[in-house]
Amino acid sequence: MLSSPLTSTPLKKLVILDRDGVINHDSDAYIKSLAEFIPYPSSISSIARLTQAGYTVAVATNQSGIARGYYDEETLSVMHQRMCELVEAEGGRIARIAYCPHGPDDQCHCRKPLPGLLTDIQQQLHLSSLKGSWMVGDSLRDLQAGEAVGCRSVLVKTGKGEKTLAKGIGLEHALIYADLATFVDDLLANVLD
Repeated sequence: MLSSPLTSTPLKKLVILDRDGVINHDSDAYIKSLAEFIPYPSSISSIARLTQAGYTVAVATNQSGIARGYYDEETLSVMHQRMCELVEAEGGRIARIAYCPHGPDDQCHCRKPLPGLLTDIQQQLHLSSLKGSWMVGDSLRDLQAGEAVGCRSVLVKTGKGEKTLAKGIGLEHALIYADLATFVDDLLANVLD
């Protein structure tokens, strides 16, 4: 797992993001290389805006393509390094990236909807709890992982978000936004607190 120096963060100032479909374009064929990692420009700038406003941003991402043999952890590291460089070029920072390299049948504790990636973020950022933090994703499993540890849920319509919304299951507590940028607009305008 890729990490940055540890920090202490006020709970309501932490935003945890899913990666594929929230930060970058998703693909049913998996994002297998740096060439396939295509960020949404508005998401990169939104992460920077969060950082500049005093928020800590972390990423929690299932990466079962590793278990399936589509790419390796070194390739994933290159993609994450590029993501961090883009965010830093805009004046932002990703404090922690937690990923699950396992497949759906591996019975790990980290694959969302289980909360293992989020508890990893909690431990690495030295937080006593994630209650009141934000979890932003494009799938129900992202929201379920966040809700399991007390995060407030945000579903974005990018990536698989429209399909998730169309199913309408398990979204009772979620706020719905077109994309990460529109959520960040409201969060930074103090509309959500």
